[in-house]
Amino acid sequence: MIKENNAKIITDSLPGPKSQVLLQKRNRYVARGVSYSTEIFAEEAKDALIKDIDGNVFVDFAAGIGVINSGHCDNDVVKAIKKQAEKYIHTSFNVCMYEPYVILAERLSNLIPGDSPKKVMFANSGAEAVENAVKIARKYTGKSGVLSLESSFHGRTYMTMTLTSKVKPYKDGFAPFNSDTYKIPNAYCYRCPLGCKYPSCGLACAESFRTMLKSNLSPDMIAVLIAEPVQGEGGFIVPPKEYLQVLQSICNENGIVFVVDEIQTGFSRTGKLFAHEHFDIEPDLVTVSKSIAAGLPLSGVIGKAEIMDTPIPGSLGGTYGGNPVACAAALKVLDKIHDQDLNSKAEHIGSKILNKLNSLKDRYDFVGDVRGLGAMVAIELVKDKSTKEPDKEKVSRIIDYCYRKGVILLNAGIYGNVIRFLPPLVMTDDQLEYGLDILETAFAEA
Repeated sequence: MIKENNAKIITDSLPGPKSQVLLQKRNRYVARGVSYSTEIFAEEAKDALIKDIDGNVFVDFAAGIGVINSGHCDNDVVKAIKKQAEKYIHTSFNVCMYEPYVILAERLSNLIPGDSPKKVMFANSGAEAVENAVKIARKYTGKSGVLSLESSFHGRTYMTMTLTSKVKPYKDGFAPFNSDTYKIPNAYCYRCPLGCKYPSCGLACAESFRTMLKSNLSPDMIAVLIAEPVQGEGGFIVPPKEYLQVLQSICNENGIVFVVDEIQTGFSRTGKLFAHEHFDIEPDLVTVSKSIAAGLPLSGVIGKAEIMDTPIPGSLGGTYGGNPVACAAALKVLDKIHDQDLNSKAEHIGSKILNKLNSLKDRYDFVGDVRGLGAMVAIELVKDKSTKEPDKEKVSRIIDYCYRKGVILLNAGIYGNVIRFLPPLVMTDDQLEYGLDILETAFAEA
């Protein structure tokens, strides 16, 4: 059990001696393509803290890449996992069904916004959820084309990698990619791909989608458009509210299934259970994963029953999809979100982070943009505010400084020049203030 209430670095250097030994083994036996952001190895984790095997304690602003919204090893979630594991761990829902799968599907169907009847299927990872959403949309429409947004990230399988924008590291050397996939401009207002200014632009980025369907593409070709309500790996890009509304309208007009990817944004991260609630839209399908089960592998597609029921029995699912232990954890996560009002906590944490980042923006010429929704916040660094030339190196130095002071942060963005904040929503004010104070010092050092 972690006894500390905040960060505490006790070794002379990082990584500590035990982590150094394990790092050598990791480099010897683990494939090079599996990356890492820090050189430490966890001994235990609780709420918003991680203790490594050398006894160093870190404040975690990464949350397992947005997986631990409800906190590391929440007591009630751990109890639910243990209780389920003592009953049965696996039967495969395709062979012998079980209650947790059905109850979780019921709850998610009732929690997702919109008046249309909903149904759910479960898988293991976010990439699997996206793959299944594409399958379902293609079956429903009888069409094959798939659209995604510039700067998007949807996974590392072949379809999801194809839909993802960033070539290095995600796509480098893995061609040929899946066919019948296309990109449309996203609403990256700080770096508008069309050189426009919001709101005088008239949402030219969204309207270019309409033009594309009359020129380079035909609605008869396109089965599905998938969009993150806030782009994650792309740099926490928050679009104008009307942007997603226009995309949905165009999809509805042209018989295209509109999919919202809530894998990183879901489960109270942005101050609402699902981020698309901020935009007053009702997607046809929603993909979920990450924080749904507090760290256990679980993902799903939630969607309009008419669309979800198009595939024939046996065409969806998998051996481990909707594992009963993961479903039990997810049910307890939903309880915690409701009982502890994690939506409000996300707003509280996010406002404090935004206030600090905006103060840094006022003081430092190398801060280009600050943006966020709820507790999904980012700061973009540049070499020159007028040219907006990305400064990836400064981001690396700041993140490294914070890490050596006991604060774990991640970068993001198609240029790698964004620092993103994904703290567990149970982070205390003291832990939050410590992390932000260290960040402030890192900026001064930079």
